[in-house]
Amino acid sequence: MDDGFLMEVCVDSVESAVNAERGGAGRIELCAGLVEGGTTPSMGLLQVVKQCVRVPVFVMIRPRGGDFLYSDREVEVMKADIRLAKLHGADGLVFGALTEDGRIDTELCTALLAVCRPLPVTFHRAFDMVHDPLVALETLISLGFERVLTSGCDSSALEGLSLIKRLAEQVSLFPPGGGITERNLQRILEGSTASEFHCSARSARDSGMKFRNPNVAMGASFSAPEYSIKVADVAKVRTLNAIAKNIL
Repeated sequence: MDDGFLMEVCVDSVESAVNAERGGAGRIELCAGLVEGGTTPSMGLLQVVKQCVRVPVFVMIRPRGGDFLYSDREVEVMKADIRLAKLHGADGLVFGALTEDGRIDTELCTALLAVCRPLPVTFHRAFDMVHDPLVALETLISLGFERVLTSGCDSSALEGLSLIKRLAEQVSLFPPGGGITERNLQRILEGSTASEFHCSARSARDSGMKFRNPNVAMGASFSAPEYSIKVADVAKVRTLNAIAKNIL
């Protein structure tokens, strides 16, 4: 923590992790599948990122995109990924799990927290899908989560600002995240009294490929184009950092 705030940057590549640190990020959330909101990264990615950056690296534990209601086999995958992430140097872990009626899955969260120990754990934006955020927050505090990432149960942190402020009055580590940019960060931080915030700060970069086949796509229609790569932008990270320093 520096100057009273901390910026966490969500990344899905070594290049983005390095850029985030160069830009002033105080912590990295390491993911894959950012187009799906983030899934568990490969352990190879974690190993190399840990070799390249000095800031803490928190690892997303999410076996797939979609909802946060997990089967028994998916839970076994999550437990295995937690153990591997700890083995390969994770500084913290990030996960979330809900019941079918939109409440915190206390039984599963308790079991996963036990596997995570002694590392700190963030409950991710599964929180934004809960039935009652105030009740959910009380549950997460009692379970022992260090922080809760949220957009205020709305499409972005700016739209959910009023709820974020209410929640932040109950727990200090309630970093806003979701749609944070240079244009809205000041308003979000001033409105939420947050001491941390979460962003991706990415820009698109054209691929270095010279031969390109325009008739084939590697993923579904909503996926990113093959010849455009999104990476954390050092300039954007520095700008967000500067905005926060001028506020807090």
